[in-house]
Amino acid sequence: MNNKNLIAPLVDLKAEYKLIEDEVNTAIKKVLESSSFVLGEEVTLLEEEIANYCQVKYAIGVSSGTDALFLPLLALDLKPGDEVITTPFTFIATAEAIALCGAKPVFVDINPFTFNIDISKIENIITPKTKALIPVHLYGQPADMTPIMELAKKYNLFVMEDAAQAIGAEYKGKKVGSMGHVGALSFFPAKNLGCYGDGGMILTNDDELNQKLRMLRVHGSAIRYVHKYIGTNARLDTIQAAILRVKLRYLDEWTEKRRNKANIYSNLLNHPEIKTPYVESHNYHVYNQYTIRVKNRDSLKSKLLEEGIPTAIHYPIPLHLQEAFSYLKYKEESFPESEAAAKEVLSLPMYPELKEDCVDTIVNLILKHIK
Repeated sequence: MNNKNLIAPLVDLKAEYKLIEDEVNTAIKKVLESSSFVLGEEVTLLEEEIANYCQVKYAIGVSSGTDALFLPLLALDLKPGDEVITTPFTFIATAEAIALCGAKPVFVDINPFTFNIDISKIENIITPKTKALIPVHLYGQPADMTPIMELAKKYNLFVMEDAAQAIGAEYKGKKVGSMGHVGALSFFPAKNLGCYGDGGMILTNDDELNQKLRMLRVHGSAIRYVHKYIGTNARLDTIQAAILRVKLRYLDEWTEKRRNKANIYSNLLNHPEIKTPYVESHNYHVYNQYTIRVKNRDSLKSKLLEEGIPTAIHYPIPLHLQEAFSYLKYKEESFPESEAAAKEVLSLPMYPELKEDCVDTIVNLILKHIK
């Protein structure tokens, strides 16, 4: 595809930057002049602001969304053979964090409408080895947290919300990341709140866990050269925190613009062969991705690219079929809903600055090729 023919990029980070260029540059310059590049004041201030925004007591800045998933599991002191339940229809980091801690990922199929973990299928696979649950708020829509927390209480399980794609999303009026024992956020650049590199945040209301996580991100240490735990280097850079503080002020405005574009897409994509996102009535969806389901997905994807419309597949291979997890011995058809979704999902251009006439053009081209 020639860039001259590009109708709209999948994500437009440059357009976003141009809107806040002066504020971002000033924030970066302030950090450069302070020369406090690791766990500086901007990190502390961002943690306070994110905790307040996400309705939790504590937020711990870390170096990536993957570390935001990994460190809470590390804090659990999981043993080989321990099991952690999650979905196979997500980015690999969710299950990767489980494996890196020495535990076993155990998958549960998805609800075909929301793409989130199917609550009705969890209890049957809980065993005495099950230690934790990781629901994923996929694409920006919350998972069904009430029954998840009821199961967790019944079986004494730790719950970590993977909210990497869902900052600001709400379930029955509660912000994602505030309902489990911890929540994990990602600030990867393409996220609704993204930095200019890698970054993440852990959310919790637990005083002891907060203290332990703060040590684990600095080699298990609260006092320099005194190490209580085996930890790692997982600190959020001060420059990234400064950038995120600027962008956080715009997050709600940008989210509403995303929701507006999503509504336009859904209203116009009125065709029996296209399934637009299904949103539970109690959910506030933040549309990190706007993802449709369609038969002959790969053909449509190719045709749209020829027309100047890049799209993405989130995700083409469910985790139980990835070579990295072949040792788990899952087979094809182990999770039919996840496998079916992987063959049909297609994410369309979605960002706050996306123009409505571009949405119209994208929809018209989709309908043309569908028909």
